[in-house]
Amino acid sequence: MKRNCNTTTNSTRVTLLGCVLLGLLLAAALTISGNSEALAAEGPATKTENFDKDPKWDAHNNRAKDPKPMKVVQNFGYSNTARAGGKKGEIGGYLTPAAEPAHYGKVLPNFTLDDTLSASGKLKFDKGGGHVLLGFFNDNTANEWRTANTIALRFGGEGDVFNGYVEYATGLWRAGSTLFTTDNPAPGDPRMLFQFPAGDITHTWSLKYDPKGNNGGGTLTATIDDQMVTADLRPGHKADGATFNRFGLLNMMRHADPRAGSIWIDDLRINEKDESFDRDPKWDGFQNRRTYTTTYVRPRFDFGHSKTHFAGGAAPGEMGGLVFRGDQQTPELMAYYGDRLEDLTLDKPLRASGKVALQQAVTDSMGLIGFFHSTKSMKTGSAQVSIAPENFLGIAVEGPSDEGFYVYPYYGSSRPDQPPHTSHAQQGVRQHIFPDGKSHDWTLEYVPADADGMARITVTLDGQPYSVALPAEDKAAGARFNRFGIITTHVDGNGMKMYFDDLSYTFRQ
Repeated sequence: MKRNCNTTTNSTRVTLLGCVLLGLLLAAALTISGNSEALAAEGPATKTENFDKDPKWDAHNNRAKDPKPMKVVQNFGYSNTARAGGKKGEIGGYLTPAAEPAHYGKVLPNFTLDDTLSASGKLKFDKGGGHVLLGFFNDNTANEWRTANTIALRFGGEGDVFNGYVEYATGLWRAGSTLFTTDNPAPGDPRMLFQFPAGDITHTWSLKYDPKGNNGGGTLTATIDDQMVTADLRPGHKADGATFNRFGLLNMMRHADPRAGSIWIDDLRINEKDESFDRDPKWDGFQNRRTYTTTYVRPRFDFGHSKTHFAGGAAPGEMGGLVFRGDQQTPELMAYYGDRLEDLTLDKPLRASGKVALQQAVTDSMGLIGFFHSTKSMKTGSAQVSIAPENFLGIAVEGPSDEGFYVYPYYGSSRPDQPPHTSHAQQGVRQHIFPDGKSHDWTLEYVPADADGMARITVTLDGQPYSVALPAEDKAAGARFNRFGIITTHVDGNGMKMYFDDLSYTFRQ
């Protein structure tokens, strides 16, 4: 007798059970097939990484051992000496450039960019080195250079001489500066520094901020002896706002530098009021009397998996740390940390997303996250051809000092002579990110052809998009990627501390 799945006799119960199981398997197969087609329709396959534990990603030089840790000495504040003036009692001492902040200042009521500010006095800069800021600042935001909420004179020691600058930074880390230059600079060098004699020579100085100058935009005027410079706040910077609650000395907050030195200040007058140093004025000091060892030495890379929780992920554990700009002339001066991917190209879409926090960022620093190649992107050469690594597509955290820090699309094709294109066929507005440690959501999307047929990279920060199109020649040259993560640039510079979490990224096209 012919049997089928509609047969219900007792003698065919086993067969019926087999038919039911067969049906379930067929349905499951159809479901899997349908899901696969749906995934294919949605685009590239993605991976997620929450860094709850060390993912053991591929790494190169990301936990560098050189340069060696450096001893840092900060020893400044009130001194019962008379190096800068006639009578005993002054402020000053030994300051070392370092990423860790150190300052000593008179507590002030909160002043802003709408207030007139002034200071003057005498100074002596010892022979040797040193990089020091003297001026109005905010102790709550003294964390890097350029230093937010500052109006200051900056001095840099060069053996028997020192250089001078006047500079400012708003509450949004947008900055400007002017240096003291010679009256008759050398041919072809219109910005040659004026060099003031260091050693047993006392100089007079002054610093003034006029909120009504520059047609209400704000102007700084500074003098050292008979030399004077002025600096107008750049358009829009006054509207950023700034708050100053201290006047005094700060170290250069960049990275540890052995070129430390001493400065002495006396006969000080702040906002038309004389300051007496006949006795200790008990000004506010922060880490100004200490000796310690730091690993924040340029370019000692220190990034990768971290048990910290800065970026704002669901749980502790993230990726990031101290990232210096690299140098393609030397393999030891380049680094990366990235997950292994299948071979990806520019022929199909690429996507990534996650959270980011910028903890500290120094002028002339730059951080990259995105798709790159473990060997092609680490190619060395006899010259620094391009900041962008070859075969890179992702996000840059960087910006000119007058604009603070941006998050924007960045790439390098396989053409070795190709400069990075960040302004070709723009759409949207580049978004600022501040080195204040706050968490932000970001996305990265690459499409081989947009509505106009152009290859385009789009980055969003907290939902706000900015995109650039790849020139046809770069798209045609192509690029290959087999890693996703952090990679250093190919032109060296300063460092930043950035962290990423809850990452999602294309691993197969």
